[in-house]
Amino acid sequence: MNTRMNTQTEPISMERTLIILKPDAIQRRLIGRLIQRFEDKGLAVGGIKLMCIPRELAERHYAPHKGKPFYPGLINYITSGPVVVMVLQGERCIEIARTMMGKTFGYEAAPGTIRGDFGASRSFNLIHGSDAPESAKTEIALYFQEKELLDYAPPDRSWVFPANDV
Repeated sequence: MNTRMNTQTEPISMERTLIILKPDAIQRRLIGRLIQRFEDKGLAVGGIKLMCIPRELAERHYAPHKGKPFYPGLINYITSGPVVVMVLQGERCIEIARTMMGKTFGYEAAPGTIRGDFGASRSFNLIHGSDAPESAKTEIALYFQEKELLDYAPPDRSWVFPANDV
């Protein structure tokens, strides 16, 4: 977590999270629309890549789920095509991003969430987001070197995250 100064020169907290736009989101050409939602909310992109996740990396990423019945399908799914991996940053970005994503299964997710608006499947759920600061740090390190990440404050930050609201 980084600390920056806002326009009123009071410290503000910077949180980061890893987001993966999964193969179904890419194949459905949703990249721009999904990134736009996060930017509209006030979160900033600190790093972004289009890639195919190698099986070994997928297994490291999803290691906490190894042995669960859905694990083989999860690995096959995340390695089945290109993904976009990105780091979002902003105050409370983990909580904000997870709320915006919605429940895991699209048919259970509320309208207005990413999965609620674009998903109906149990298997293809469009997006991954870190669930806690510790997992975000671990997951970000799997996909990005620190030198690949930018830490900046967009000019509208103080209007989205007022210093007395953090």
